[in-house]
Amino acid sequence: MTFTPPPVARPWRLWLVWTVGVAAYVVSVTNRTSLSAVGVDAAVRFDADASSLSLFAVIQLAVYGGMQIPVGLLLDRFGARPVITVGMALMAVGQVVMAFAVDVPTAILARMLLGAGDAAVFPSVLRVIATWFPTRRAPVMVQVTGIVGQSGQLLSLLPMAALLHATSWTVAFGSLAGLGVLFTILTFAIIRNHPPSVDADVSVDTETGSIQVVRSAADLREGFRESWSHPGTRLAFWSHFTTPFAGTAFAMLWGFPFLTAGEGLTPAMASTVISAFVIFGMLVGPVIGALSARHPLRRSRMLVLPVVALQAVAWIAVAAWPGPAPLWLLFALALALATGGPASMIAFDHARTHNPSHRLSTATGIVNGGGFIAGLIAIYLIGLAMDLQGAGTPDTYTLEAFRLAFLTQLPIWGVGALFIVIERRRTRVHVGLDPPRERKRRG
Repeated sequence: MTFTPPPVARPWRLWLVWTVGVAAYVVSVTNRTSLSAVGVDAAVRFDADASSLSLFAVIQLAVYGGMQIPVGLLLDRFGARPVITVGMALMAVGQVVMAFAVDVPTAILARMLLGAGDAAVFPSVLRVIATWFPTRRAPVMVQVTGIVGQSGQLLSLLPMAALLHATSWTVAFGSLAGLGVLFTILTFAIIRNHPPSVDADVSVDTETGSIQVVRSAADLREGFRESWSHPGTRLAFWSHFTTPFAGTAFAMLWGFPFLTAGEGLTPAMASTVISAFVIFGMLVGPVIGALSARHPLRRSRMLVLPVVALQAVAWIAVAAWPGPAPLWLLFALALALATGGPASMIAFDHARTHNPSHRLSTATGIVNGGGFIAGLIAIYLIGLAMDLQGAGTPDTYTLEAFRLAFLTQLPIWGVGALFIVIERRRTRVHVGLDPPRERKRRG
């Protein structure tokens, strides 16, 4: 029997649902990176050293990463609408707590709420794409969603810092809470789990051709095990683990202090460099997306691993430069780091290729957690390295301390690249592109 997909929703409704979803993702990214340009202000407000300041981001990302698999299971069970609505509400509550926080424990609680809410948004938007858009358009829509969503980092740079310095900490973070409340209402009112032409999300297993309704208790019990057992999912996990973490650490917390207190740039110029990082990522994204679609069997070797090497070389060049790095080299660093986000989107193509849609959100959760696990490791190691060098507070930050601290990222790249090579080989064998490696006989 041939399966005929349901009629596509009316274009205006299709684009309305996606627009609200991607706008919610922009707000999510803004909340996620809301400390990026006010890290020094946070250190002063909470009297926090470098390790404590890192702890804000580390715990936030730990919660984000830890929530990815539960969120994926919930999406496979209940659909995008309730999950993204609860996520936006949690972020609004988190920013209310942050607005009135006066000590480190309360601020950490706020960042935990933000991490939990943020964890629900991007996977939900991916779910919307998978259920509302034709399969052939999904890779492009995922790249576009990632590109547009990263513009939220721009809102957390100059506008956030300007609002804080023009008003107060409470007003600035309270404004983000209000934005969260608005999008809690919008996502509940506009987003639907599936087009009105179908009664439920359906899944077509690409390996067997079987058709089933997505809601299934078996998905909750077996989704993780079945997803992780496929080497393509593990390849996707390590691809997402290895590519974006350096950009996350740079844009989310440590880039601004490094550029101002370390490299001696003015706050305005530091914001320009970080803004360039965001804009470069938005420009590079379509190029990487097009190359990924054109060469689906060589994505890891042709795109992912070269991006990892480019980022590592850029940081080594900045660390090895005698004295403050010239401005062109800092912009080159921003460009290199900007390739990580678009390259990480290739991981979701792997997950979609190697998993039937009834466990797609579970696989997506596994993959999405990879990058943020690496991000929290990198952020914490940088802060720990600063403290161990006696440069744990804004008054003691030095360029040399920052340079050595950022080099703690090299082992993370090394481990990730090794597993990408291993799982790429296993994936190609699994799908029949390469023959199994023959074991040598003993004797």
